[in-house]
Amino acid sequence: MSLPLKNSEPLAAAPRPLPRADELTPKEIVRELDRYIIGQDNAKRSVAIALRNRWRRLQVPHGLQEEIMPNNIIMIGPTGVGKTEIARRLAKLSDAPFIKVEASKFTEVGYVGRDVESIIRDLTEYAMNMVKAERRAAVNDKAKEMGEERILDILIPPVRKRPPPADDAVPAAAEDEENLTTREKFRQRLQAGLLDEKIVELDMPATNGPLMQVIGPMNLEEIGVNLQDVFGNLMPKKMKRRKMSVAEARVIMTNEEAQKLVDQEAAVKEALQRVENSGIVFLDEIDKIAGSKGQGAGPDVSREGVQRDLLPVVEGSNVMTKYGMVRTDHILFIASGAFHVSKPSDLIPELQGRFPIRVELNSLTEEDFVKILTLPQNALMKQYAALLETEGVHLEFHDDGIEEIAKIATEVNDQVENIGARRLHTIMTTLLEEVLFQAPDHIPVETIVVDREMVQTRLSSIVKNRDLSRYIL
Repeated sequence: MSLPLKNSEPLAAAPRPLPRADELTPKEIVRELDRYIIGQDNAKRSVAIALRNRWRRLQVPHGLQEEIMPNNIIMIGPTGVGKTEIARRLAKLSDAPFIKVEASKFTEVGYVGRDVESIIRDLTEYAMNMVKAERRAAVNDKAKEMGEERILDILIPPVRKRPPPADDAVPAAAEDEENLTTREKFRQRLQAGLLDEKIVELDMPATNGPLMQVIGPMNLEEIGVNLQDVFGNLMPKKMKRRKMSVAEARVIMTNEEAQKLVDQEAAVKEALQRVENSGIVFLDEIDKIAGSKGQGAGPDVSREGVQRDLLPVVEGSNVMTKYGMVRTDHILFIASGAFHVSKPSDLIPELQGRFPIRVELNSLTEEDFVKILTLPQNALMKQYAALLETEGVHLEFHDDGIEEIAKIATEVNDQVENIGARRLHTIMTTLLEEVLFQAPDHIPVETIVVDREMVQTRLSSIVKNRDLSRYIL
């Protein structure tokens, strides 16, 4: 089998900058996903169309814009085939607020734990941090200048106003000019980094512990209420004098000045708009809340309750956050689950109806494993080779060795438990364990060749012993 990766190729090419989300067509989105995920073309096409539709909706007239609802997706497939990886890469591609949550972590209202509305609050918090970071970056140069002025004020305090000088005193104008000259010299040294190690003292707000802890089914953190903010205006802020280097003080002061320059109200407004119009929620392990029908007791008792709580959020409702009300009508929900025990039809009918697009992901074949080992930019081969290169050990994979690893992964998945591409991690760790342990002390050669013979020598006895492979691989 001929492989597109040759040993002469560099381990890691320089990462190319990602295009803006509004410039990505569905084909380009799939092309970006292909760099990290092998196969699963149907799932890639579905998420690419859904992501592009977010942008398309915002281009139509406002009246019709409100009527266009997102087509939520549910991805069905065994573990380790790329469902979560698609979500991770989609998050990096989209300039939109994106959050990944596990459905099994939420409980029905009335139980101790997180309720499903906290998903939207977390998404809003993420969007707020995203907008603030962008706006801080826009005013960073101005904030840097203002931070430098504050540092210079500490190093060279400004000249205070003085009474008119006597006849024999130095004229005030000359003294002011001398002070400005000295300040400019210090500014040049500061910008050149020559003062970075100098120690200065700053008055910083004292960091207090949590003001109050509420024990009960409803946590104030879940409602988005910060008690420190509530009582902050009633109590004077404690300040603590801290010593630090000029380099640390510059970072702190630049951040403080940037915070002052950012229009908080405008940032909140933009963040809420992004959540409502472009927000994406990835619900992982949704099969864990789809209990088999006919079971009315045991740990499944609250699963249907979680689905009922999730339904209005997915359908479209108003969720209160500490930044204001958020409408969830146009948030895109992508769900995924292995559905080994349950089936998608075990979800309540109303929730099924809110996920009209269903995509089935295929189990991975031996050929897929070969591609996973070699093609993606974060391929396991490249990772281990890069790790050992730091010890001066060169790891060289031959084609027959890669094919043997893929063959063993397929066999073990068939015989023991199918965990998809995660099986490659256990096999590669076991295969290279001795090399990883001995390097760099007792490696007799600088180049370790991974071929069929080496793979069989290290792993064949484990694979043949089914009980042993169950524990090791």
